[in-house]
Formats: sequence, structure tokens, C-alpha cells
Amino acid sequence: MNKRAEVISYLNDLNIPFELHEHPPVPTVEEALPYWKDIDAAHCKNLFFRNHKGNRHYLVILEHRRQLNIKDLEQKLKQGKISFASPKRMERYLGLSAGSVSVFGIINDHENHVRLFLDEALQSATRISFHPNENNATLVISFASFLRFLETSGNSYEFIALYEDE
Repeated sequence: MNKRAEVISYLNDLNIPFELHEHPPVPTVEEALPYWKDIDAAHCKNLFFRNHKGNRHYLVILEHRRQLNIKDLEQKLKQGKISFASPKRMERYLGLSAGSVSVFGIINDHENHVRLFLDEALQSATRISFHPNENNATLVISFASFLRFLETSGNSYEFIALYEDE
């Protein structure tokens, strides 16, 4: 089963409705923008980090137009120095390749190793979108369904204020 089919099967098992919008592979937010223009949802970017010891991993999710200062993030997370995790770690913990990072990768994190930090501004979204673990489609679900997905995953997650003005 391919990665997209695994996500769809997982959501179907949870009775979570979704919309799937196919498009060419887009490994960056900038490349995805033309394909998102007619999709009414908060489009997210997903950043995968590790701590300095390499024994903790974090998936940070924010609205795609937001810029993230890693030093500020380190202070907010109170997890010490962090850096982007390698593609090898991404494959090991999320079952994903570079350019396809998605919250849905946590379905492959059977030991619930990855901790999620979500921009609290996303809580105002009605609908939210991510790659379905492959970057050739965009999957949209309601925010309420997203929370249900997070609850069933077993991974710890926390909404945090990523910006001083919030």
C-alpha cells in the first residue's frame, strides 16, 4: 500500500471525512501555492526537528505563510538546542521522505516518539490541509476531525504561541 493509501485508510477507519486534491509533486510550500489557491483551508507547513542529543524529535506545524525563528522556538519549547532532523531520521520516525513531511506521518510512529507542537493560531481554522504523506496531493479535513486524529494517534501534542503578538 502506498503512503497516501495508508493515510486514507487510517482516516476511513476513524470515520473522518476528507477531501483529496491531486496535483503534481510539490516539495515546498512555494511550489504548492498555485494548487492551493482554490482550496478553502488553512494550509500548513510541517517542520521536523531533533534535540541536540538526537534522542527527541519534534514536529512543528504552522500556517504556511508564517516564518519561524528557530532560536525563538527553542525558548518556547524549553527543550534545549534543536536543529532540523535528517532525512534518515524522518524516514525512521515518520516513514516519510524529504519534501513530504506531514502530520499524517505520525501514523508510522508506533512508539509515539515524536512530540507535536502546533501554532495556536491554527485553532481558529475551520478546515486544515496537509500532504497525505506524499507531496502529489493535498488532503483537507475539518479542524474538529484533525483534533480527533491527533487524539487517536497517541503522540503528545501541544498548541503554543509561536509569535510574540499572540
